[in-house]
Amino acid sequence: MEHPLSRRIATVLNLDPAARAIEYRDQWSSWGDVGALSRAIADAVGPGAEVGIMLRNTPSHVAALLGVLLAGGTVVVVNPSRGDERARADIAALSLPWLVGTAADIEQLTPPTVSTTALVIGDLHTTPEVRAARSAPDASAPTGVAVRMLTSGTTGPPKRVDLGYDMLAVSVIGTDFANATDPSGISAGVAIVSAPLVHIGGVYRVLQCVAEARPFVLLPRFELRTWADAVRRHRPKAVSLVPAALRTVLHSDLGPDDLAGIRVVTSGTAPLSADDADAFTEKFGIPVLTSYAATEFGGGVAGWTLADHRRYWSAKRGSVGRAGLGAQLRVVSDQGAVLGPDQPGLLEVKPGQSGPAADWVRTTDLARIDDDGFLWILGRADQAIIRGGFKVLPDDVRAALESHPAVVGAAVVGRADARLGGLPVAMVELREAASTAELVEYLRNRLTAYEIPVEIAVVDAIPRTPSGKADLAAVREYFIEPAIDRVR
Repeated sequence: MEHPLSRRIATVLNLDPAARAIEYRDQWSSWGDVGALSRAIADAVGPGAEVGIMLRNTPSHVAALLGVLLAGGTVVVVNPSRGDERARADIAALSLPWLVGTAADIEQLTPPTVSTTALVIGDLHTTPEVRAARSAPDASAPTGVAVRMLTSGTTGPPKRVDLGYDMLAVSVIGTDFANATDPSGISAGVAIVSAPLVHIGGVYRVLQCVAEARPFVLLPRFELRTWADAVRRHRPKAVSLVPAALRTVLHSDLGPDDLAGIRVVTSGTAPLSADDADAFTEKFGIPVLTSYAATEFGGGVAGWTLADHRRYWSAKRGSVGRAGLGAQLRVVSDQGAVLGPDQPGLLEVKPGQSGPAADWVRTTDLARIDDDGFLWILGRADQAIIRGGFKVLPDDVRAALESHPAVVGAAVVGRADARLGGLPVAMVELREAASTAELVEYLRNRLTAYEIPVEIAVVDAIPRTPSGKADLAAVREYFIEPAIDRVR
């Protein structure tokens, strides 16, 4: 039986084929264009197929994503931007019956020993080309998994998480998705999608637009001038910015007139300080609604609403909001005992996307929840640095560094030390000149002595994952080499 998510996609693609659907590099494609390629891909791979897609932010890749979901298959996300060698190893390990990508990606990234059937895509008007393997792929039974999604990979190699059709439908249609009313026409408003499709944020934004029959501007990646131009032309009521992008907008020469029409900015995927949120609101007059989500949950489980922001923000600034979409939250001790209001411990979640019978999922996030249900994320338990018996939370140090007016972004990790166990070290990206001595002096008034990094490295750009988070594994690797070797 066709899933309500697949049915919603099919309905929207057929609503008004001539209407504009995706703007990419200043050119509009219609819903009919997107639908034709999506249906061709669905017909090619067949029902229930597991299909690896080398996802890039282009309209044809959006159509490939929608096509597999139309067929009731499973999209296995492949990131072609992680380097050819790693991409080839990933594809070889997956050993999938179908692989979708551009001709260049298929030729460069498919190992010759892998027996897979390739589906080569070009633009929306190019018929996909089947390049058969030694044997045709077997017909598959639907698994109920919509997307095998890559995690952000901030602390190590990305892993894949299975996101079911029900999970995604709850996130983009609502908790009663089976009985939800389909859109009656194409929305007049235009959204902006800058999140990468290889990350849950990009998949969520695209599916949300499709579910709402909302045309959208698809950006290859977030770039300030291109994003600002799209905002000025289309005047969306809401935009989503990861913290790194939000800080870029905040510290740019853009003014309130450039963002006119925006009523709210949502921000997730990484911690955003209350100071940055307030500074953005002060500069542009737009409230910032932070949220808490994870790939494993299929999207958000907590966040600020505009009504809550108006009523509670001044008293609860820094919180990531309250449980939403049917989620339940609690904080427990290391031994699993449920803790009371405002007691710090490990966060456990029952995601609403997983249904009423979901089990509690223990995260690695330290948190507290107050009497009103507002959630504060205090840091990652698995990233805590124990310095001579004192616990240092990297997020506290990062937030302190990013509050300095010269700092664009910061990343803090632990470096092993034979005597003290671990030492905090930091990497910072600057917008204007500032010495490390100046940064250390600034931190003395904001952190305890044992929290101050023993080394601060100033770099041109902090290594980041596709979702905009600092790539902590790469940052940690940077600090393994002695400082004298790094400046040679």
